[in-house]
Amino acid sequence: MRALMVEALAPDYAGCALRETPTPIPGPGEVRVRVKAAAVNFPDLLQTRGEYQHKPSLPFIPGLEWAGEVDAVGEGVTDWKPGDAVVGGGRAFAEFAVAPAASLVAKPERLSFAEAAAYGAAYLTAYVALVRRARAEPGEWLLVHGAAGGVGLACVDLGQGLGLKVIAASASDAKLAVVQQLYGPEAVVNVTGGFREQVKAITGGRGADIIYDPVGGDVFDESVRCIAFDGRLLVIGFTSGRIPTVSVNMPLIKGFSVMGVRAGEYGRQFPERGIENRAAIWRLAAEGKTRPRVHAELPLACWREAFDLLSDRAVIGKAVIRPDL
Repeated sequence: MRALMVEALAPDYAGCALRETPTPIPGPGEVRVRVKAAAVNFPDLLQTRGEYQHKPSLPFIPGLEWAGEVDAVGEGVTDWKPGDAVVGGGRAFAEFAVAPAASLVAKPERLSFAEAAAYGAAYLTAYVALVRRARAEPGEWLLVHGAAGGVGLACVDLGQGLGLKVIAASASDAKLAVVQQLYGPEAVVNVTGGFREQVKAITGGRGADIIYDPVGGDVFDESVRCIAFDGRLLVIGFTSGRIPTVSVNMPLIKGFSVMGVRAGEYGRQFPERGIENRAAIWRLAAEGKTRPRVHAELPLACWREAFDLLSDRAVIGKAVIRPDL
């Protein structure tokens, strides 16, 4: 089978190459899936440089999430059969992937394979952030940074469904126009040149009750200045490249909390809640209450272009690699 291999950790994907490699054989309790679509996530790019917390042994096939059709099942597997449409994760940028049968989810009929591949990680992060960590209540103000990116757009979508008053924030008016057209947030804010006063004005001087920040850096610094009393500042990641700090007198004076969000680790620490979280987001998708946006679908041979779309911040939603093209 064809697969993208990371053979060395290096900048600019210099250690990555498309290779022919043996098709994996499912073991007991495992399923082999013909990958129809694989989403590109920021951690995938970090892994090619060895800059992500999870560091697989070289060489490895990157890719956090995929959707496809069951091709073969291992011994003892009774829940799935060849032809079933499923969603799973790991070693996604290849024509075939093997995963534990228990880890798979049935693909909602409402979603295409590309949409299903683009759904899980982003919406699980948004769900854990808003429901589990922030304990969001309908009517609260939610400021979403990086609102046009995969995890940001998912939060805008889910926040709307939870009855929050969403402020979508980005550095691009063009991207914000698309977000406004797709999901209709309460307001949009261009963060270029600062956003504190805009957020204060939109919220009647109160500030945002919940701030969802996958950007970090200067965005985090200014978010501290426009968060409401008893607010929750959700740390999702640092796509700006700078990990910020906060003087603890600020949370003390303004009475807000800074909360880290790692959806996968939350599920590992609280297994029962993790199962509930996954069931909740896929139920929302099956019911048509959430819908991811796929920015582009590219063949496996064009993996570098797909990666560049994300690294250049040209994506509104998710870029998806299609090994079946």
